[in-house]
Amino acid sequence: MLLIGSHVGFSKEKQLLGSVLESISYGSNAFMFYTGAPQNTVRLPLNDLLTYEAMKLMKENSIDINNVVVHAPYIINLANTKDLDKYNFSIDFLVNECKRCEDLGIKKMVLHPGSHVGCGVDNAINSIANGLNKVFSCTKTTILLETMAGKGTEVGKTFDEIKEIIDRIENKDQIGICLDTCHLSDGGYDIDHFDTIIEELKKRDLLKKVGCVHINDSKNISGSHKDRHANFGYGTIGFDNLINVIYNRDLEDVPKILETPWIGEYPPYKFEIEMIRTKKFNPNLEENLKKYYG
Repeated sequence: MLLIGSHVGFSKEKQLLGSVLESISYGSNAFMFYTGAPQNTVRLPLNDLLTYEAMKLMKENSIDINNVVVHAPYIINLANTKDLDKYNFSIDFLVNECKRCEDLGIKKMVLHPGSHVGCGVDNAINSIANGLNKVFSCTKTTILLETMAGKGTEVGKTFDEIKEIIDRIENKDQIGICLDTCHLSDGGYDIDHFDTIIEELKKRDLLKKVGCVHINDSKNISGSHKDRHANFGYGTIGFDNLINVIYNRDLEDVPKILETPWIGEYPPYKFEIEMIRTKKFNPNLEENLKKYYG
């Protein structure tokens, strides 16, 4: 079964219930959200009644909680050990985010591995693994390390770097991977030959660790290391290649999440999901959005 959805909001007023309602409006059966702003530490208390109503609505609309993912905030950086106060803050804040996941009944959280900011990749890999081992001693949440584009000093731009982190994790059941198509392409992987990418994952015994796929086209050529998302089929990866990723049999049971940019003030996800379900490219995405939301 196709598992497709998008990034959705998590508002003060409706929290998880609002996330579910937004997801349903797009025709999704999976979704991803932040439990608070990704760039700061402000977190509102969770409302158990809203969570209950959200779970009830998900069941009524055949959305499995296992296909719902939380994204960790960007301010967490486990790769930076230059400033130990910031490093320890990242560990503590990630633990708190994981506990929020547990309170919401969500089992998976996507995490950017981090940027080494001059500490070096090898040191960063050790510090990421050590930090995650501390996190896993406090929580049952599974962390999915996102593949990165290699912008600046980002760690996790290759499967080998991801593999090295995973090899150092004590509880292997709590660690996984989130593939991001834009990041893979910008990082130098050829989405034109996605079967080769699948084989690379298999060689490293990583395919079974894939717990989420971020579906994004790219505004840049492969290997650019820039990380600029484009709308579905409107970038350098292209419609057919993204469809091949989504319908790859080895990833059939993995939720696919759109993180494509809004067009003006409108979210494109309803129409992008329709493209994905029908396997037909929509050359009039902006016009359709204006008519629907205008």
